[in-house]
Amino acid sequence: MIYHIFYEWLFKSLSAGGGGESYFVKALNVFQYVTFRTAYAAVTALLISLLFGKRVIEALRRLKVGQEIREEGPQAHQAKRGTPTMGGVLIIGSVLISTLLWARLSSLYVWIILVATAGFATIGFLDDYLKVAKRQNLGLQGRWKLVGQLTIALFVWGALLFFTYQGWADYSWKLSLPFFKQTALSRITDIGPLIYLPFIAIVLMGFSNAVNLTDGLDGLAISVTVIAMATLTAFTYISGDKRWADYVGLEHQKEIGELTIFCGAMVGASLGFLWYNAPPAEVFMGDVGSLAIGGAIGTIGVLTKQELILVLIGGVYVIEALSVTLQVGFFKMTKRRLGTGKRLFKMTPLHHHFEMTGWKEPKIVFRFLIIAILFALLSLSTLKLR
Repeated sequence: MIYHIFYEWLFKSLSAGGGGESYFVKALNVFQYVTFRTAYAAVTALLISLLFGKRVIEALRRLKVGQEIREEGPQAHQAKRGTPTMGGVLIIGSVLISTLLWARLSSLYVWIILVATAGFATIGFLDDYLKVAKRQNLGLQGRWKLVGQLTIALFVWGALLFFTYQGWADYSWKLSLPFFKQTALSRITDIGPLIYLPFIAIVLMGFSNAVNLTDGLDGLAISVTVIAMATLTAFTYISGDKRWADYVGLEHQKEIGELTIFCGAMVGASLGFLWYNAPPAEVFMGDVGSLAIGGAIGTIGVLTKQELILVLIGGVYVIEALSVTLQVGFFKMTKRRLGTGKRLFKMTPLHHHFEMTGWKEPKIVFRFLIIAILFALLSLSTLKLR
């Protein structure tokens, strides 16, 4: 909205009227630059989440939207029972408002990411609402949650297919492999839209649930999100700039640069939420936040053709989800072969394992954050290792 008012309308109108030499008119030209709008989208989202954070927390307390804790979880977590949850509405609200203010709304990719993020947030909201209504840690049934996530994946795929067919977007149905420049610059990995559909579904559903599993300690998921989204901001900006994309070997798409504003807004909103979610947390994001963040990360990866590099960018999320998969698989295998199930970890997701071994919660969060930074640096290094 701000872009359209200050650049498309005010700057172009004044320039056409002969006022292009004035300093005021020249200053308005800055609103066309993605870097400028990304920075202010991050600041806007940060300020919204900081200014409205207390009000949201107080509203959640009045509505008695308290977190339910699993009885089989770490006993130290029982003290967190009743802490306001569903704070993810603050994150997602800040991101959506900031993006609508600073992005160029004629970009189809912007609307895809906004609708997808809102869709994942809706699934999380229903899950959280049912938990609060039932007063137990069981919300939306797993199969219905997966159906909702698959529906959003179908929407993303269908929108890309339709826009590409109409010639409104230049999306390509190929995989860009990290370390292999030719896969981005040629069509040797073009798998077509039909095969790409299950791939999109796996990425979106996988990351949505992976972030959800990571959200188990005060400040853990949101601090890792800051690092992951900041890294995605860099990848998205480079992909949207043809000069940089050609230089480092990333696939360039004309309209993709506008998604940088969304990524910046997510970074700002996450920092603002971390102010209240840092240990000891005053509010939890709930599934409305974690499912939406994971879905947004997966969707950005799909739109920017960085699906595979997400494994590095979101390495902590992947490890957390993998720990659960390994635990369940190993337990079932040993129970079938030995008659009694064995466990690889004391408890999963992995952060609970370290809790059970005696690590304090803040130490786990900071150490996982360090690992997230290392993964981010490793993913950025692939820009040259091609």
